[in-house]
Amino acid sequence: MTTAKRIQYHQYGGPEVLRLEDFEPAPPGPGEVLVRVRAAAANPMDWKIRSGAMKMLTGRRFPRGLGHDFAGVVEAVGDGVTRLGVGDEVLGGAPLKTAGAFAELVVVEAKGVVKKPADLSFEDAAAIPTVGITAFQALANLGKPQPGQAVFVHGCLGGVGRAAVQMASTHGASVGGSCRATATHDARDLGVAPIVEFDFDPTALRGRFDIVLDTAGTLPIKAAQMLLKSGGRIVDITPTPAKFARSALPGPFKVLIAQAVTEDLEEVARAAGQGTLRLPIARTVPLTQAIAALTEFERGMTKGGKLVITAG
Repeated sequence: MTTAKRIQYHQYGGPEVLRLEDFEPAPPGPGEVLVRVRAAAANPMDWKIRSGAMKMLTGRRFPRGLGHDFAGVVEAVGDGVTRLGVGDEVLGGAPLKTAGAFAELVVVEAKGVVKKPADLSFEDAAAIPTVGITAFQALANLGKPQPGQAVFVHGCLGGVGRAAVQMASTHGASVGGSCRATATHDARDLGVAPIVEFDFDPTALRGRFDIVLDTAGTLPIKAAQMLLKSGGRIVDITPTPAKFARSALPGPFKVLIAQAVTEDLEEVARAAGQGTLRLPIARTVPLTQAIAALTEFERGMTKGGKLVITAG
């Protein structure tokens, strides 16, 4: 196999452990594809994983690649892969355990990869997989929003929040949400109403929503319950042991960890291709400058959208 560059690390830690190094991707195994990455996008979970906060799930094998969301061109396919072929332009997400999308080449499970809509740029395509599939599954798996329903999105201007607002609106639901006081104009532009600040008093919105989606993981459960209509659902996408315990009990509260479901990702890609799902890109940098950009992004110095890394 050819040698390629990727951002990787040899121990868990802060951004200082990241290195841009040569590596040799393994040939794709059964059910896998090798993709030449054209663009990749950062998510907050990337630094959670790199810090070791998720090592129960990600393991202790090093070096580890960084990054999950990517768009690129298929270079090789493993046994049993028939849906994708060499030369296909694709978008997708690398599995939690292997990661490695911030690279020139990445080997991934084919089930987490779909064809890229022709009129969607590689950069825009890379921005959508994780946030898009999380928002889609949070809404669809727990009862797809129906026309006339009301959805409340806590953190409506984050990546998952924006995706959820757009998807719910496309299905004819009305969407309220919370955001920073300085960002209410952006929320209004997305069609969010009513708009409240993060530490809002829920009593004014009592019983108004069919689905409450907490993308930030910070909405007090009593506040979420107050917002709900009878028979409504609360979905939280930032799991903790306590939340898993609550999720196992009867009641409206559920924790969601997004899964790589090909059909769901195809729906997300279709929405992006049709222009009903769009995520703002704050900054685009080449792979050679990505470590510095990732460090700034993690420290909150880049605002207003996704960080996208180009690799060719």
